[in-house]
Amino acid sequence: MSELEKKLSSSKTDLHILSNDLLVHIKFYQHERLIHFLVTMLVSIITVILLVVNFFINNLFVVILLIICILLLIPYFAHYYYLENKVQAMYALYDLIQEKIKK
Repeated sequence: MSELEKKLSSSKTDLHILSNDLLVHIKFYQHERLIHFLVTMLVSIITVILLVVNFFINNLFVVILLIICILLLIPYFAHYYYLENKVQAMYALYDLIQEKIKK
């Protein structure tokens, strides 16, 4: 991200090319964010199902699966939070580039 900010501050940079490059990066991040969201929701649903099953069937295997799913959710949520913040920063940078182009 800082590389794009350096290019943006340079007077030699073609803002249209930089804008197009940033749009490509945004699309890649959006795709990764979507796939990661789907995987996170799937693991979340499985966790809730295992939690409900654990109430009715008190089995060690179900408890172990439940713990594994909960432990998986922690890094999934952290990574999704990172992706979301990165995309939002790219949107802000894209808006800044578009403002400079209009001037």
